[in-house]
Amino acid sequence: MAWRCLRAATGRRGWWDASPWGTPLFAAEQRATLVNVKVKWVKDRALDATVSRERNLRTAHHLLDLVFSRPGHRVSRSDLLAERSVQRLCGSAYSALEFLGRYHTLFALSRGGVSLTGAALDLRQREVDCLCAIEHDLVARLRRLLMLTLPRSLPLHTIDLLRWDLGLPSDYQASILRRYPEHFALEQPEGDERVWLRLLSWDDLLAISELEKSADGGDTTCLPFPVSFTRGFGLRSKCVDWLREWQALPYTSPYADASGLDRRTDMSEKRNVGVFHELLHLTVAKRTERQNVSNMRKLLGMPQKFTKVFERHPGIFYLSRVLGTQTVVLREAYSGRSQLLEKHAHPLVAIREEYSTLLRAALPPRTRGRKRHEAFSKQDEGCDVGGDEFELTE
Repeated sequence: MAWRCLRAATGRRGWWDASPWGTPLFAAEQRATLVNVKVKWVKDRALDATVSRERNLRTAHHLLDLVFSRPGHRVSRSDLLAERSVQRLCGSAYSALEFLGRYHTLFALSRGGVSLTGAALDLRQREVDCLCAIEHDLVARLRRLLMLTLPRSLPLHTIDLLRWDLGLPSDYQASILRRYPEHFALEQPEGDERVWLRLLSWDDLLAISELEKSADGGDTTCLPFPVSFTRGFGLRSKCVDWLREWQALPYTSPYADASGLDRRTDMSEKRNVGVFHELLHLTVAKRTERQNVSNMRKLLGMPQKFTKVFERHPGIFYLSRVLGTQTVVLREAYSGRSQLLEKHAHPLVAIREEYSTLLRAALPPRTRGRKRHEAFSKQDEGCDVGGDEFELTE
């Protein structure tokens, strides 16, 4: 077991949560190159289950949002199917109608069109009320996201990819951005077809990472990250030694200027891990799809192949391969379970769980079991990366 090896190697219990030791020799200067470690991907059924519970949830929620936004919470089939977003999500009008009919616990079909069931309507209204109540929290999350970037700005397309994970409503440009002109501005740089969201106000109180907050006023010079592993995960002694030394390296806040760090060093890698650790904390469910951050390299000041840190640090991040994509999960938020720990709970997550429950209730019992079996079977195909060595040097 990895944690036993780590305990034996450090001679202390829970070393990753303890105060750092005296500054070691290797912390006094940056290393010339990164240490190469061979890391094997190991399946975590609990974390795969939490990702699988959102199967079809985003599609259903988008359709539900469209119906709810129409007068009387009702829309004709032709108008709904004419929406480009519906065609993009479902592929065809036939598939969209089949989807709506399958999930009869959310959608009610009639000759007049599509409406919402009583349960769906009540839940959606609760969600709208929740979004209003936590608006200041959503604004703070968006500001902190922009503060992580070097130019303090992001293309709207990138934010749209992260919108669901950040908890932002679909109409956030009108309902949030325009309500806070002192914080946000929309711009279109010359020669760029994209519209960018720029941060207008920096807040030092927001520029404190979640890892620094966990220090509770203590020394933040060499903060270690919380680490846990999938049951049965094994680390070679070389990896244990490297991880122990890497954890004791100086910690650079993801909100601080890191231009002086050499990208070829372990200290720089610890900063990169810190950026993603903070970014995942900004999401309501402490996870996001890997592709959502793959186009943020330059904006975050990252090296090439920067997402390799997810594989190099399986005790901090877990890469779930279910649902036909790769989802990065922050391990500490789940602590080996399939549900978020109470201290990381967010009201939107609870509402989404209720949506998922309604979706599952629409499926026949045997189908529900088969869906779960297929989810775990598909993730085993082509997932072995144990023979790869992940090197972040450029």
